[in-house]
Amino acid sequence: MFKQFTENISGNQVYLLFSLGIFLVFFIVVAVILFRLKKSHVDHMSDMPLHDSQIGSSNTLLK
Repeated sequence: MFKQFTENISGNQVYLLFSLGIFLVFFIVVAVILFRLKKSHVDHMSDMPLHDSQIGSSNTLLK
């Protein structure tokens, strides 16, 4: 099946296949990273915007 694709590739189609390969590799790498994250790290990062004590201390520094 792949042999048929590679035999009939013209000049511009190489760029299309290359960009498709980059696209697939990128999202596979992102999926692997997301599945390897620890649940405690995800919970910590999701709670960060809700902590008012850190926001209050940064506002006093700006005054």
